[in-house]
Amino acid sequence: MKIEEILKSTVDYNPSTRVNLNIMYTQIVISESFNEILKPHDISSEQYNVLRILRGQKGKPANMCVIQERMLAKTSNTTRLVDKLLLKDLVTRNVCPENRRKIEVLITAKGLALLEELEPQLKVHQETFANNLSLEELQQLNYLLEKYRTKSI
Repeated sequence: MKIEEILKSTVDYNPSTRVNLNIMYTQIVISESFNEILKPHDISSEQYNVLRILRGQKGKPANMCVIQERMLAKTSNTTRLVDKLLLKDLVTRNVCPENRRKIEVLITAKGLALLEELEPQLKVHQETFANNLSLEELQQLNYLLEKYRTKSI
């Protein structure tokens, strides 16, 4: 369905406006579906992102800077996210023995189990959208999105 139909717009958008509206609307559709999967587990998409980052550390702790720089949403309050995950026993937080100003965060067994439990549902979620495109189209879409978000000066 065209974005104009979705928005019930009578305006004939120029191509760059259409692309921006399509990207923003698509992000909302994907996020709402993603959040419905996370909702029963009482975690946000940002908290999920932190857990994935920590799982990727393969048992090594990550400090707040590492987590922040790897977040999808760079504006996320990493300390607040880690605090919430700590309350749910999904992560541990310790002071670094070599540098007391540095906080180290590790995913717990409970956090790893949650990610494992979510994985099949999230795979179906991704495939639901991806099944509309061929492998070549997916590769082209990735290429175009990466090219599109690169700002030219």
